Amino acid sequence: MNSPESAFGEFLVSQGLASPQEPACWHSLAGGVSSDIWRVELPGRSLCIKRALARLKVSADWQAPVSRNAYEWAWLQFAARHAPDNVPRPLAHDPKAGVFAMSFLAPEEHPVWKEQLMAGDVSTRTARAVGNVLGELHAASAGKGEVAAAFDTTDNFRALRLEPYFVATAQRHPALRAPLMDLVERTAGLHIALVHGDVSPKNILVGPRGPVLLDAECAWYGDPAFDLAFCLNHLLLKCLARPDRREALLAAFAALVDAYFEQAGWEPRAELEERAARLLPALLLARIDGKSPVEYVSEEVQRDGVRAFAAPLVLRPASRLSHIAGEWGRAAVR
Repeated sequence: MNSPESAFGEFLVSQGLASPQEPACWHSLAGGVSSDIWRVELPGRSLCIKRALARLKVSADWQAPVSRNAYEWAWLQFAARHAPDNVPRPLAHDPKAGVFAMSFLAPEEHPVWKEQLMAGDVSTRTARAVGNVLGELHAASAGKGEVAAAFDTTDNFRALRLEPYFVATAQRHPALRAPLMDLVERTAGLHIALVHGDVSPKNILVGPRGPVLLDAECAWYGDPAFDLAFCLNHLLLKCLARPDRREALLAAFAALVDAYFEQAGWEPRAELEERAARLLPALLLARIDGKSPVEYVSEEVQRDGVRAFAAPLVLRPASRLSHIAGEWGRAAVR
């Protein structure tokens, strides 16, 4: 791979983000499995540059279209209009190269929510703020034809989420294949609001003006229940890494749900919550047996516990998120 200086120096200059004479210092950032991300330091300022990868950095063979970079840029622009304090500021985009620039947010002022949770710092205030922002963004896009047309990305979402999570899990669990494949088709067929697709604590910064959402590579006009269930899933799984903070994590779960539904007025709560409750156990199982397992659930006894908890709920779905959280709190998943 070319150095970032040679690959993106011209991009910075052509977009008016730097002059040819300015010195630039590049630092590779931890950007998950799907992109290369750099911090570039210029005199008096820092920027963030992101490029999508065709093959994701996981042990399984996981290919994904690099066109997702353009949709992430479009999501960032949409979110910046509706919740400017809750996303990095979009700066420039080169769709041909699959690269964009955004503001760099200093980690000392914007800690990663996942790192806080794993350290045992569990704040219901933060969870409520995340639920509120997510609900606001879904509400701003729900029923908007122009947004639906701009994010007609079901193929991308299948490649990035439905196949590596649910189809791959179905291959590991033949007895669950029918409900999991039904869930894939049901989810893919819904087009209700703009979905971020990766609302995970690792992609949420806790900023001075509220949570900041990152990494919307999976952006899709689809089922908003996916975003809600995706984030809640991580709060449940963190109970395995921090069993001493289980009650606090379950309180954060409830706070996020309450705040989200305060904003979710585009459809009846019962319908939206039923879909989220159907997705949640499938996502629990997917983060154990799909293509992107969580790294902190490594003990086989814990993994078996997740399987034993999730599989019956995949077969006989609950309708309320609080029911799943309550059962998780009582389950012997340690």
